[in-house]
Amino acid sequence: MSQIALPLDWPAGAQESDYLVSAANRPVVRHFEHWSLWPVMATILVGPRKSGRSLLGRIFAAKAGGELIDDAEQADEERVFHAWNRAQEHRRPLILIADRPPPLWSPVLPDLRSRVAASPVVRIEEPDDDLVGQLLEKLCHDRGLAAPPELIRYLVPRIERSYLGVHRVIEALDELAYQKRQRLTVPLARHALQALDIIDESRIGA
Repeated sequence: MSQIALPLDWPAGAQESDYLVSAANRPVVRHFEHWSLWPVMATILVGPRKSGRSLLGRIFAAKAGGELIDDAEQADEERVFHAWNRAQEHRRPLILIADRPPPLWSPVLPDLRSRVAASPVVRIEEPDDDLVGQLLEKLCHDRGLAAPPELIRYLVPRIERSYLGVHRVIEALDELAYQKRQRLTVPLARHALQALDIIDESRIGA
């Protein structure tokens, strides 16, 4: 696990330095590191919600002097079409963030459809155990919650392997800690997971 380290002398900002890299998203970061080698100056970035895809896209677009269109599937197709052409003309990268890659994303505009089909696709995968632990720590820190190591060790093998699942657990812990006026502990976490019926004991040996 590491913090993001991209080329072009990318300075570390508060959000940038918080972008965590693991096996789940390292291929995407490497793809962006070598954007000058892209077959076309556009990439479609897909991945689960809450995976940091928009943050990564904003960081890269800002530092590479490129353009970002989030929720590209819902964007005006003429706008996306002209952005794609502009990226080729000026040799500056365009990042299109979408929920679905082609051919599941199939624009109505024929000229845009062909350009989308010609663009490379990179995907952020669901988090591995390492990233789940790091995300739990980060989200607790962002909410001003002290997360002792034993709490993280307890949660990692028991919760859903998804970004939304991690966020849901932290929200539940934050709410329960506030209600009970308690700090975060393993017993509190056990209570929260059981109350939400989201504990996953199947991954834990008896």
